Amino acid sequence: MGGKVREGTSALLVSTDGRLLMQRRDDLPHISDPGKISLFGGRREGTETFLECVVREVHEEIGYYLPPERFELIGRYSGPDYSTPDGSLRGEVFLAQDVPAERLTVTEGRLVIVAIDELERLSGTLAAPAEYALAIFLKREPIT
Repeated sequence: MGGKVREGTSALLVSTDGRLLMQRRDDLPHISDPGKISLFGGRREGTETFLECVVREVHEEIGYYLPPERFELIGRYSGPDYSTPDGSLRGEVFLAQDVPAERLTVTEGRLVIVAIDELERLSGTLAAPAEYALAIFLKREPIT
């Protein structure tokens, strides 16, 4: 992998009533996964840590501040970048629970709220990062 390395984070957000809060990406050619359902998050800037990145990106994208201690690291990824030829991707996936959906103001894309037992209806519409995070999440203990 000799090309460009992209680094970023994503967060699986779970509402106060246990539903998943996801993002339908804008359908624009210059963004990755246009029109797909994905997670909130984005690229690392400067010397920020992955945790600092997810806190900043989620705040920017949902208009609601979740402090660092609200995020739990659930996975890491490193490998080919599916959206950049010869590129590689490195990042971390976080989980934040008890997020009040009614207090969010989504600034990019649209908010998609889905119950865990209704995930099959999203088949074929999920971006790769969302599929990866959901696979990790669904292998965990049930949320209580």
